[in-house]
Amino acid sequence: MQLKWTSKALADLVRLYEFLAVVNQPAAARTVQQLTAAPGSLLANPRIGERLDEFQPRSVRRILIGQYEMRYEVAGNTVYILRLWHTREDR
Repeated sequence: MQLKWTSKALADLVRLYEFLAVVNQPAAARTVQQLTAAPGSLLANPRIGERLDEFQPRSVRRILIGQYEMRYEVAGNTVYILRLWHTREDR
């Protein structure tokens, strides 16, 4: 299994960091570290997240990392990180 971040997911990380850094830069850095480390567990258990049926036939799933939601897709031997946001954001 390999892990790949989409450009939208990487843009989400930057957006979240910039939002948090205005208030507390060290906390923003810690949050981004936690969010980038979390998908490592998906390599061993890619189907651990809740499947989102509205994306069928694709295998799109979601996991919660603290107060953040991460959506990802399992395609063959690759886990693609699709999007990431705070659960309080209006999505």
